[in-house]
This record gives sequence, structure tokens and C-alpha cells, in this order.
Amino acid sequence: MSRRYQDIYPSLPLYDSDGMKHISAASLMSVQYFQAAPDRMAEDVFAEHHILLNLKEQPHRVQNTRDGVMRDFTFRKNEIIVTPAGVRSGWRWFETSDVVVVTLDPAKVERFAERELGMLLHSRQLRDLPQFSDADLCVAGVMLRDALSEDNITSGVMFEAMSRVFLVKLLQRYGQRRPEEVSLSARFTSAHYKRILAYIRARLDQTISVDDLAQQAGLSPSHFARVFKQTMGSTPMQYVLAYRIEQAAKMIEEDSRPLGDIALACGFADQAHFSRSFKKVTGQTPRQYRAG
Repeated sequence: MSRRYQDIYPSLPLYDSDGMKHISAASLMSVQYFQAAPDRMAEDVFAEHHILLNLKEQPHRVQNTRDGVMRDFTFRKNEIIVTPAGVRSGWRWFETSDVVVVTLDPAKVERFAERELGMLLHSRQLRDLPQFSDADLCVAGVMLRDALSEDNITSGVMFEAMSRVFLVKLLQRYGQRRPEEVSLSARFTSAHYKRILAYIRARLDQTISVDDLAQQAGLSPSHFARVFKQTMGSTPMQYVLAYRIEQAAKMIEEDSRPLGDIALACGFADQAHFSRSFKKVTGQTPRQYRAG
């Protein structure tokens, strides 16, 4: 499951975000645009989600094999096919394609949903959504494609912005949330998480304790710490530190902003504390990260 969809596509993409030097290595997604002659792709399994957006005006015949089941159907403009990570999939198309392929790292999608949208995604994310029609999402895909037409700073900024728009639209419309328990006190739910995230965002430059977060969730500190780790995979304080570092990394991209100011804005005692913490999490000092 180490290969990617675009690695075995039988023709080269016309546009490819992976080859653009002005697009950040930390991008939320990779995007390829293909117009490929009739051909086929052998079945394979991938470690990433793939979202295929059909831009072709004329309906055309396509075969898609998914976990051993083959569908032979007419593919229409603005229809979208999702191949989630871990699903064995193969393709055959009978006319020249006109598609945008968006590749998503499941871990990045989950983190984006948590941090930006306050959503806790279901473990079967996107698996129950093989095909649907969404003209608005396809328009966002076209804007991603168009941002790749020139490799310059302006296009890079546009791509970064549109990648966020695309992912927000996808998750808000089709993101499958984790099922909630009847009793909110039984576990850490999306409702808890939204309150916690809002609290951290509002007090990013301040000291935050487990007791503070537990109070926001309406749980005892010990119960909160336990269910938080069970749900999120890290302790509350590990999460707060990771969030501080994540926000600091975004601020570092503003070249004119002093690192000392960023340290204070993200709740670190001083620049030295910030530098140590940042290197521990990312493997680089803030200066090295900015230079890279």
C-alpha cells in the first residue's frame, strides 16, 4: 500500500501539484489533471484516499472494480468517485478522460477535520460514498486545476486556499462523524471536542491546564484525561502542545513576523522554550523550518 494512484496511471498528468515548487510541502492534498486516451488501470490498493472528479462534457462508458465487484456504467459530468484508502480498485475507460484526481492523506484529513472543523471522523471515513454528483465540488476541483496552470507564487497561494475550500466542502457535506453515545458523560464526544477546541483557540497565548479543559467538557479531570486519550490518541497536554506547534508553523510562514512574537502568541514562555518544543515535535528549530 505504498504506491499512489498517480504512480500507476497509464499516462502523465497535464498538471501535477507534486511537481510545483511554489506549493508548500505541507499541502493538504496533491492534485493531478488528466486527459488520457482510452485505457485501463490494474487493480491495486493504496494508502491514501482518491477523489476522481469527472469534467468531461459527454457521458461515456467506464468500468470500475472495487474490492472484487465490477460496475459498468455511464460516467456523467460532475460525477465524483471516491476510492478510500485500503480499498482495492481498478479502472477501464472507453473514451478520452477529462478528470481531476485529488489525493488525500487520511491522517491529514482527520487532523484538518479536528483542528479546523471540530469534527471527529468515523473510522470508515468515505467508504460508504463510492459515487455521487456534485457540481459545486467539481467547480472547486477546476479551480484547483487552474491554480496549477502556472508555477508561481500567486498560483501557489491560490492552490493552498482552494485546497482548504475543497476539503471543507467535502467534509461538511460528506464527512461521516463518529457515532455518539447516548450518555455524554460516557465518553469524549464531538460536542466535547468542539468546546475544547474553541477554548484552546481563544486562549492560545495563555497557560492551559487539564483542569481547565475538563471544566469545559463538564467532566472530572481524571475521567476527562482518560477518555480524551482513548478518543484522540494523545494526552490533553500533548494535544495542546501539538496544536500550539501547528499554529506556530503557520505563523512562521509569515517571513516578517519575529519568532519571539510567535512564541508568545502560541503560549510559550519565551523564544528558547518555543525553540526547544518546536524542535522536539518537528525535528527542526523554528529558524530551520523557516529557512526550509
